[in-house]
Amino acid sequence: MANLIFQGAVKAVNFGQLANEIANRKTRSAWERGVTLYALDLLEKLREASDYHTRNGEPTKADEKTLLNGASSWDGYAWGGNGLCYNYAIAERLCSPSELKKTKDGERRPNSREEWLDVEARALYQAARVLLRAIGGHEAK
Repeated sequence: MANLIFQGAVKAVNFGQLANEIANRKTRSAWERGVTLYALDLLEKLREASDYHTRNGEPTKADEKTLLNGASSWDGYAWGGNGLCYNYAIAERLCSPSELKKTKDGERRPNSREEWLDVEARALYQAARVLLRAIGGHEAK
């Protein structure tokens, strides 16, 4: 159990329970499943930040700035190496089998306008929304 500052108020959070809530959310596509995995990754990084701040007697803010870990945007986060670094790993996380085949397991660009790290940045943005929404609706037990 940890205390996070969420939208200006202190909120008790059970990280294990919160992880279960996120992991069990309904997903219907490979993209949504990948976003869920990114949300769980971000939750783990938030838990580590909370542990660090708790040891130093400081509160931890549960907001986008904390999740960005010093990056100015999700593009900066992804391109700065904070997420997955390899195209194939990003593609495996976010693509259906047919999309993986079409992109040759991430060897080809995902589309004409983006690189794989741009796609990862979009997924991370959505994952942060999933995580912050879950924290807002979470009742620690």
